[in-house]
Amino acid sequence: MDKRINVTRPSMPPLDEYIEEIRGIWDSAMLTNFGPLEQKLRKELEEFLDVEALPLFVNGHQALMAAVRTLALEGRKSVITTPFTFASTTEAIAGVGLKPVFADVDPVTYTLDPAKVEALISEDTAAIVPVHVYGTLCDVEAFERISLKYNIPVIYDAAHCFGVRKNGRGVGNFGNASIFSFHATKAFNTVEGGAVAAPADIAEKIKAYTNYGFTGSGDPEIIGTNAKMNEFSAAMGICNLRYIVGVTKRRAAICEKYTGVLTFGASFDPATGISGNGFKLLPYQDGVLKNYAYFPVVFGDAGNDGSFAPDRTGRIEETVKKLQDANIFPRRYFYPLTSDFPSMKEFSPAATPVAKALSDNVLCLPLYADLDLEDAEKIAKIVKG
Repeated sequence: MDKRINVTRPSMPPLDEYIEEIRGIWDSAMLTNFGPLEQKLRKELEEFLDVEALPLFVNGHQALMAAVRTLALEGRKSVITTPFTFASTTEAIAGVGLKPVFADVDPVTYTLDPAKVEALISEDTAAIVPVHVYGTLCDVEAFERISLKYNIPVIYDAAHCFGVRKNGRGVGNFGNASIFSFHATKAFNTVEGGAVAAPADIAEKIKAYTNYGFTGSGDPEIIGTNAKMNEFSAAMGICNLRYIVGVTKRRAAICEKYTGVLTFGASFDPATGISGNGFKLLPYQDGVLKNYAYFPVVFGDAGNDGSFAPDRTGRIEETVKKLQDANIFPRRYFYPLTSDFPSMKEFSPAATPVAKALSDNVLCLPLYADLDLEDAEKIAKIVKG
């Protein structure tokens, strides 16, 4: 039987390096509460991501809850966001007592469509939460204009965009805040972890959320929770950060292999991702330094007017079966839309046909640094058929 290939596999440092990094914990007996390793990782990440301040969290979900809770306009109850995302984005908004309102996405980038967002803005809009999807950036300039025009904060879910830059600017510098996830499945991981990039004054308020609202200057001024990153997770992050450049290069080589096989013999358009071969891949974004976090394939082809027309024949189910028969396990990510979750039915109904078509036809192929290029070629050939 062929070896099992999962959709992802965590990058891990050499064991002896990790052991050496955590050795000092036995001397200090400091396991959490902003210990020396947490502080070291925070400073290294602020430099690597080129951001002003970066409070660390136990996970990205708590990071997003803290950012929304801190920045959402008081007295307002709705947050405009995308249903084409992981459950965490939507549940974080609902989890702080606000109402998700779903706008449709752009068919090229899969990210929140600024025009659809602007049409939904009301006097009750407390914030906008766009999601950078699969390492592809939202239209950050358009959202900046909307934010300034309506005086509404924009909080980016940048869980897929660790290390991404636009015109040399770290992705964490856009909007009023950006959140990162360092979960084991991400390109960079701390086993579990997350962070919020924000200006220093906002970051201080967000950091207080991680420690029951304490700021160090007296009793809590806000109602917080316990969401601090522990020293063992910080140690994993310190070690993994040493290898992130090499990990990214290996992931890039795998993506290049996938692209080459899937678009071979076809008229591939990098600007739209349309292969002319029955697939749509991620588009090329001018000036964006990629992180090769995911490799989604959307089944379909160009319509008569050159736009993308998702497949309606069920080819995705056939492809998943063929891959699983070969002991290869991709992921239909994101499927279903979060607006279709039973838990979301009490919130705003979604009129998001583009997001729906993408969700029904998207398949993320295995992608991790240790994946053999020969295996990547085999996977792509099965998908291509």
